[in-house]
Amino acid sequence: MLWVISSGMGLVGSQKPIENIPIAPISNVIMGTVVFLGIIHFLALTLRPHHQLKPVLIGLFGLLGLIIVDWLLVTHDDSSGIQFLLNALPACAIIYGLRHALIRLMEIDSLRVISPPVILIAAVLGSILGGVTNPTPAAALGAVGAIMLAAKRKLQIDQKNSLIIIWSAISVIILLILRSNFDMRLSLKEISVENGIAIFVGIIAYHVFFLGLLYSCWILIKNGVMKYVVQETTKVTTMVFVILIGSLFLSLSIRSFGGEHYIQEFLRSFEDPNTLLIAVMFVLFFLGFVLDFIEIIFIVIPIVGPVIYSADPALMPPEWITILIAVNLQTSFITPPFGFALFYLRGVAPSSITTREIYRGIFPFV
Repeated sequence: MLWVISSGMGLVGSQKPIENIPIAPISNVIMGTVVFLGIIHFLALTLRPHHQLKPVLIGLFGLLGLIIVDWLLVTHDDSSGIQFLLNALPACAIIYGLRHALIRLMEIDSLRVISPPVILIAAVLGSILGGVTNPTPAAALGAVGAIMLAAKRKLQIDQKNSLIIIWSAISVIILLILRSNFDMRLSLKEISVENGIAIFVGIIAYHVFFLGLLYSCWILIKNGVMKYVVQETTKVTTMVFVILIGSLFLSLSIRSFGGEHYIQEFLRSFEDPNTLLIAVMFVLFFLGFVLDFIEIIFIVIPIVGPVIYSADPALMPPEWITILIAVNLQTSFITPPFGFALFYLRGVAPSSITTREIYRGIFPFV
């Protein structure tokens, strides 16, 4: 609510200069960080009121200081190094309070179990939505995070020290922060001092992270966990690609025989634009059973798109048709036999749950 109200008042927004639009004094990144970490601090105060309040209050004052610094001292013309130094003092207070808040929250069994996967999901999606990285490295980050979580859990069961994995996870956070605040390209002809320091710290953090990853893999291999995971992943991946190859042959065969021209002529025979839109939506829905969304977007949409977009732009604006198509294609992830989510679920579901039961379970969600 605080974020929404501040955005409406023009206090929070993008820091990129846009013509005729004033720059907001507080960036969206700072406000998002304050809101997220503030929730953690307030949860620690609410759920663990019998603990000492001073450390968590210091963290809350650090969050307030972060907003004040970003509002009064930081400008969009400042370099990354200057912005980093200005935010360093409130950041230290935030880290101090966050450390005590997390320790208190981890005393709650439900939060201790749920928080690691939630943090992993937030890190993967946050790195994409925040523009830090694209989906492919983010997927790799998710896979690495899952490996490290599994290794840490195994070490906890065996009552062994997992400090290496914890420092490795901290190194990933440091790398993400550096990547989002500094230009770390080594191909630049001239590298500034602040970017050079960031690159040096990033190299150290990378080696610490890589050491923790190797240690996690060794733990899982030694205990036979990695072998089972690789076998199940290979089965699911093979199944997906066999169906993908078959669907690609099907779509290419249709196009090679000129099927797109016949389809377009058939669609133009509909006089009512609403009937045309409903027919196309039904076709896209049923194609989601046998084709993945990529095939539908790159092969089917170019065939039916020109017809439905030009039918009646006043009645059916192109942007709303695009949204309808996007929502419709989401069902392709859960409709058999080519639903990606079904393969993922099959890989983690116990053997007592059959594939047919998984297929039956998707009907309410469709």
